[in-house]
Amino acid sequence: MYQSIIVVNPAIRSGKPIIRGLRYTVYDILSYLAAGMNVAEILADFSDLTIEDFQACLAFAVDRERIVTVIPA
Repeated sequence: MYQSIIVVNPAIRSGKPIIRGLRYTVYDILSYLAAGMNVAEILADFSDLTIEDFQACLAFAVDRERIVTVIPA
């Protein structure tokens, strides 16, 4: 359940979804992965992150994608 890890706090990073109240956004983590970094490399750079944080980011992204509504033109 990503809801216990991914939070939104208007006072942190302009209310973007963040990890455990830290200043890392879901977007940041997904961007690092998309750029080719692997989890081990990111964890080496940001030691306060956990494997569960990565799983939560991916689950959050999947959930967001599932609820996107496409309106035909």
